[in-house]
Amino acid sequence: MASKPRATIVDLQSARSRRRLHDYDSRLREALDQNRGALSRLFGSGDVFTRRGTRTGRDLLLAHQHLLRVQVLLAKVAELGAGDDAERIYGELDALLEKTTRLTDRAQESVSHHRRR
Repeated sequence: MASKPRATIVDLQSARSRRRLHDYDSRLREALDQNRGALSRLFGSGDVFTRRGTRTGRDLLLAHQHLLRVQVLLAKVAELGAGDDAERIYGELDALLEKTTRLTDRAQESVSHHRRR
């Protein structure tokens, strides 16, 4: 008798969870790169020593603190898997990444404004 081919069972929820974590990890890496770039430009231009540059630097450091919190939360959600707690953490991740984007964008505008002067 010929044996039947076995069907492969894929856990779609696990696959979605892994993909979601990967997407957040990519967003985190991109935000870290943007933040580092803005900090480098701020220091490289010397604008960090002006009043406006100091404020911009504080904003960028706050954004970096948010990104560190995102790293911690991503590790936590990876341990938890899917569920209500994970959804709450994803909500916090979205809020932190949004704040970080606003702070970094504002800082980049400030740095580019300094350059045009």
